Amino acid sequence: MARTPLDLDELVEHWTLLKDEQVLVSGKRGATRLGFAVLLKFYTQHGRFPRGRAELRSEAVEFVARQVQVHASELGFYEWTGRTVEYHRAQIRGHLGFRECSVADAEKLTAYLAEHVAHKERRPEQVRVELLARCRVESIEPPTPGRCDRIVAAALRAAEEVLTERISSRLTAESVVRIAALVAGGTDQDDEAGPGDGDIDGEDGWPVLGKIKEAPGNVSLETMLTEIDKLLAVRAVGLPPDLFIDVAPKVLAGWRARAAVESPSHLRTHPVPLRVTLLAALLHEREREITDTLVELLISTVHRIGARAEKKVTEQLVDAFKKVSGKENILFKLAEASLGTPEGTVRQVVFPAVSGGEATLRELVHEFKTRGPVYRRTVQTTLKASYTSHYRRGLIKLLDVLEFRSSNHAHRPVIEALALVARYASAGNTTYYPLGETVPVHKAMGGDWAEVVHRTDQRGRRRVVRMVYEVVAFQALRDQLKCKEIWVVGADRWRNPDEDLPQDFEARREENYRELRKPLDASVFIDELREQMTAELSLLNEQMPKLSWLDITERKSGAIRLTAAEAQPEPRNLRRVKGEVQRRWGIVPLVDMLKEAVLRTGCLDAVTSVSGGGSLSSEVLAERLLLVIYAYGTNTGIKSVVKFPRDPGHSMSTLRGRAVAAAWSRPG
Repeated sequence: MARTPLDLDELVEHWTLLKDEQVLVSGKRGATRLGFAVLLKFYTQHGRFPRGRAELRSEAVEFVARQVQVHASELGFYEWTGRTVEYHRAQIRGHLGFRECSVADAEKLTAYLAEHVAHKERRPEQVRVELLARCRVESIEPPTPGRCDRIVAAALRAAEEVLTERISSRLTAESVVRIAALVAGGTDQDDEAGPGDGDIDGEDGWPVLGKIKEAPGNVSLETMLTEIDKLLAVRAVGLPPDLFIDVAPKVLAGWRARAAVESPSHLRTHPVPLRVTLLAALLHEREREITDTLVELLISTVHRIGARAEKKVTEQLVDAFKKVSGKENILFKLAEASLGTPEGTVRQVVFPAVSGGEATLRELVHEFKTRGPVYRRTVQTTLKASYTSHYRRGLIKLLDVLEFRSSNHAHRPVIEALALVARYASAGNTTYYPLGETVPVHKAMGGDWAEVVHRTDQRGRRRVVRMVYEVVAFQALRDQLKCKEIWVVGADRWRNPDEDLPQDFEARREENYRELRKPLDASVFIDELREQMTAELSLLNEQMPKLSWLDITERKSGAIRLTAAEAQPEPRNLRRVKGEVQRRWGIVPLVDMLKEAVLRTGCLDAVTSVSGGGSLSSEVLAERLLLVIYAYGTNTGIKSVVKFPRDPGHSMSTLRGRAVAAAWSRPG
């Protein structure tokens, strides 16, 4: 990719020789003079020497050449290796106060990175950036790329050891035993089994860990109960709530990802502090994820109960409406007769207009009263029946595992209503709440639900129907969860909204608003937003009638209609390209095409382990990644790919854990 040419300001700022630098250059001639000057200015700007002529911009070389009065082409005669360039480098280091990186410097840099950088940043490339910045601060010439990699790896390893020792020391002995049991005693067969394979009753390590890792299924009662079991299994380990209180979110996410992809056999090879920390991070994050999943299942389930009830009642009303035939004709005849003789009586005008007269109309009224009850009340009754007979078991169990809270006192009645529902969850077939019980009243109990929630008993007393009250409480909970007026303890997405802001937001309010580029005065913000929205909506209103592909008018199917887009012409040479690809490589297996693309582009160089390191050679990693891409991309599956491996060193465990297997040889 072509580089942007340097402008004059950049050349003047970074490539102008100062007086002391001109004195340093003055004793040299020709190519040596120009080469030394270029090395000096490059080192001043970047804190290191260029690795060759290719790193030097032509504009910069010409700019420096004019200052030292040497033609730019002379740089081609400068020797980049040998005693001369080494002497020049030493002279430049001495002038700028820099020194080469010694063993002591490397150890010092490693300790600095481990203490101040690597404990909160686990990406090697970012730690490397901090290493180069620290070298400049310490006036140390950056080490070679290979040595930089070793320093970064050592810092990451040292920081990880300190962090894992600190985290594991916070766990009780019982928790450590439970965590270790998740991966203890497994066999090769256990390693090759995926999540959900085999037993899930918790009798051995891998099935429990696999169960915890599993993604949730579709919205259903069974999924809800399964997720509740997962959450209870995670909580049974007994992790302290503040276990990762001082660990950076990026580091925690990296540990979680690493534990999620490594098989039990790989996890067992780690030192105990690292193994325990990785699994604890996975459990900690999965607890929050499962909690979020349960909240989403609650919202979806409550919505599904209501939606299915409305659909069922609508179908019943349609069927009831069809019992008396010709209702449309009856309505038309009644309207025609009434308009024709508006001053007449019903018996003289309306009854004769209908075939069958008064008897037909009486049958129609009777049918509506008996077979077509009031819509909303019927929906509510059907909803209650669906909740009681099927969904109640899961929703009630949710109240035992999730803790709901609200920072708004206006929504406290909903929280109190949930506590009442949980308290009487096992009250059997009790129709009403006891007379002495205080039943919290909230907004959802009004409107259409008021007549259904309250009922008069045989003694004429107004009572609260328990099952209907539970339905209303869950519907109110769903509505308040969606707007975050009610939040869930231990959740991530559904956490306390106050945690969305930094804890010191109020103390640094002016600074934070300045960073956000927002005014402190709310009225000013509202006025600006209103002006912007008014301007944009006005522009939209002006431009919409001019759009030929948009038609807006009143119609039953919807007011907005877009004309179908015209098919674009096929590119001129696309068919030729397709034909040439088919001619050249039509019978070449896909895996060979993938292999060739990797060999030519080196695209897998950017692939790194989730742990930030890795002991696999690039050839083995490329081999495994290629065949996993092939296995999944062609829907062949990993098991089928491994059936006939050319390299017996690959097993199902390595394939599943790291992405793997089969032939990797470029044809000669």
